[in-house]
Amino acid sequence: MSENQFSDQNYRLFSQFLEKSSGIVLGDNKQYLVKSRLSSHVKSQGTQTLDELIEKIVIRQDRQAQLVAIEAMTTNETLWFRDTYPFSLLESTILPQFQHHSSALKIWSAACSSGQEAYSIAMTIANYKKKNPGSLRAGAQILGTDISEEMLNKCRLAEYEPLALSRGLPEAFKHEFFDPIEDAKFRVKTHLKATATFRQFNLLDSYSSLGQFDIIFCRNVLIYFSPEVKKQILQKIAACLQDGGILFVGASESISDLNQHFTMVRCNPGLYYLKKSK
Repeated sequence: MSENQFSDQNYRLFSQFLEKSSGIVLGDNKQYLVKSRLSSHVKSQGTQTLDELIEKIVIRQDRQAQLVAIEAMTTNETLWFRDTYPFSLLESTILPQFQHHSSALKIWSAACSSGQEAYSIAMTIANYKKKNPGSLRAGAQILGTDISEEMLNKCRLAEYEPLALSRGLPEAFKHEFFDPIEDAKFRVKTHLKATATFRQFNLLDSYSSLGQFDIIFCRNVLIYFSPEVKKQILQKIAACLQDGGILFVGASESISDLNQHFTMVRCNPGLYYLKKSK
């Protein structure tokens, strides 16, 4: 067996480890994904093959190797203003509902990856305030969370290469909200960066330390969980939302089995979920 191959038994063991530690369900026939994500870490972890690395992670329970594996398997590509409609609805329909909010609008971007969603929200709010002087006087506080410290460090740095900026960012926003820096990169402007904070958080953990939110974006992450874990996460999210709060999930995700907590609001295009009052 070559250094990048691994046994079916080790695949099952690693799948069990990943689901228990992060909630991600690999299912059958995802060996290619494990191979593509972990192969580059074999040598750096002092092992010779993927089989050895998986055994170090699962059997020897080496904490550093486990963290490396979780980082590798949970890091996903993202882009600015993904799917467009959540941000259009935020500006046209949702922010007007909160324009006379007496305190800062609290927004959570769950599974924020390298920060594009959190900063897309911040740009949307800034654009709305520019068009509606005097609204949202207390501003907004955006919390971005992710399981990956590597991704969170990128969020805090807020520096992006031209290729990353080309993925969904309007050219006008690039000039308005970013400063050019060395190495042809661009950095989020200080005033916008100040509206977002980032912290490590596993969606399987207790949510008691997060507080309450007016709006939650939990998009394109629920698809990786089992139905039971997904339901548990959504129940905890519901508990974090103020009555009348707003939840956005991914375009291919549904929460139809939690009708006791949410009312679906259909728009044209897109939809969002409204937290029911108790």
